Amino acid sequence: MPASWAQPSPTDETVKFFQARISKDPDDFTNYDRLGAAYLQKGRESCDLTYYELAEKSLRKAMEMASKEKEEAVSPQLHLAATLFAEHRFAESLALAQGALASEPRAIVGNAISGDAYLETGEYERAAEAYSKLKPSEPRGEAALDYLYESRIGNLSLLRGETQAAIAHMQHAIAAARRTNVPKENLAWVQFTLGEYYWQAGDLLQASAAAEAALRSFPGYYRALALLGQVRAAQGKYTESAKKYQKALASVPLPTYAAALGDILRKGGDAAGAQQEYDLVGYMARLSALNKTVYNRELAIFYADHGINLAQAVTLARKELEVRHDVYSWDALAWALHQNGQSQEALEALQQALRLDTKDPLLFFHAGMIYRAIGERAKAADYLRRALAINPKFHVLYSKVAESTLAGLERDSGGHEQARNAP
Repeated sequence: MPASWAQPSPTDETVKFFQARISKDPDDFTNYDRLGAAYLQKGRESCDLTYYELAEKSLRKAMEMASKEKEEAVSPQLHLAATLFAEHRFAESLALAQGALASEPRAIVGNAISGDAYLETGEYERAAEAYSKLKPSEPRGEAALDYLYESRIGNLSLLRGETQAAIAHMQHAIAAARRTNVPKENLAWVQFTLGEYYWQAGDLLQASAAAEAALRSFPGYYRALALLGQVRAAQGKYTESAKKYQKALASVPLPTYAAALGDILRKGGDAAGAQQEYDLVGYMARLSALNKTVYNRELAIFYADHGINLAQAVTLARKELEVRHDVYSWDALAWALHQNGQSQEALEALQQALRLDTKDPLLFFHAGMIYRAIGERAKAADYLRRALAINPKFHVLYSKVAESTLAGLERDSGGHEQARNAP
């Protein structure tokens, strides 16, 4: 049993309370709505996709029972939109959020969910428009509105390559989360997200501090543990890094964590241990129909990174693009194609992945390797330099590959320059 489930949490108590209310009063739709919202929160806290399925059932029941004339269905409709978003059913989530806004324009959460759906599907201008409707009329206005706006505009800023602006927005989101007394996991999420921004900026000390803050807010938080594992690996503390990932996996068995742990064990010379973790990745991703939907991109990247099931990596990446057209889905396709020896074919996807100039060293590394493969050596060197300039330890395995590849490109470039200048 995952450690995060060992002790009942406040969310567990809320679930039990509304289950009991429904047994006593099965005709009140609000009980189903609140139970669904509690299941949704439990899904966030545990990353157990089963809770989203339970939330959907409860919320659809609430919508069925609610009076349409009195706009009673708006609350369960928005909760259901958030649930479907968590299941990567972005088009359905967007339709529900917009339907709720049409019924009740003051249901401002609908703009947040709409913006999130647009963000995940690569509709960045539409996301910005939706988020603009969350902006308080005065700086540091209503705390709940501040929290919604700052946390979301931070994500958009990061994707647009405005990393320092994203950090500032997430710092404001944390302050607003404290003022509005959000659930502990929600506070931990914005603290963890700030840590990810610092990681992307190459600031390991601040990334570590943000992850530690998230763990203080929500002890055992799997996302923060994994981020600490990533930071410790970058600091060369591989044993400590492995322990952080193992603890995260014991709480929430995610394919990305197993893959990262495998890479760390491989770096430390434990080939058998690494292979054991790698074997777990595909099993976890295929465990249920919902897992197959949610983890397509992660599995495509894993296969491409490790040179296995390469044709399937392309298939999975293309399948992900049927659902969302964000820069990271395009990056997954570009990398999968490159690893299949189709680097020229990867260019179109790569250009889509780079279109916002997102300052992510892993994106730049992929670009550098693809441009090198097609003979555009100057572009390859430029992107590899940019990756290493942001974070010289951006990946436990690929940082060294970036360094050696760049060194080779620079040696060749120097040789060519000498040949041109020879008498």
